Amino acid sequence: MAIQSAIPVEVVEVVVKTGIHGEVYQVMCKVLDGKDKGRVIRRNAKGPVKRGDIMMLLETEREAKEIKAK
Repeated sequence: MAIQSAIPVEVVEVVVKTGIHGEVYQVMCKVLDGKDKGRVIRRNAKGPVKRGDIMMLLETEREAKEIKAK
């Protein structure tokens, strides 16, 4: 079994707040390390998050789908 290391990403933009109670944020993150360094990806984050926060992701290949307002 391979050991995974977390990859740091910086939140560059909070796109939208979603979820039944508004607890999920869709954010744009810039990858700070690893093979995708410099790439900006869209991810969902649970809990309060703001621009400039550093999050640790287990993988950077997947992106969240864009949430469109009705």
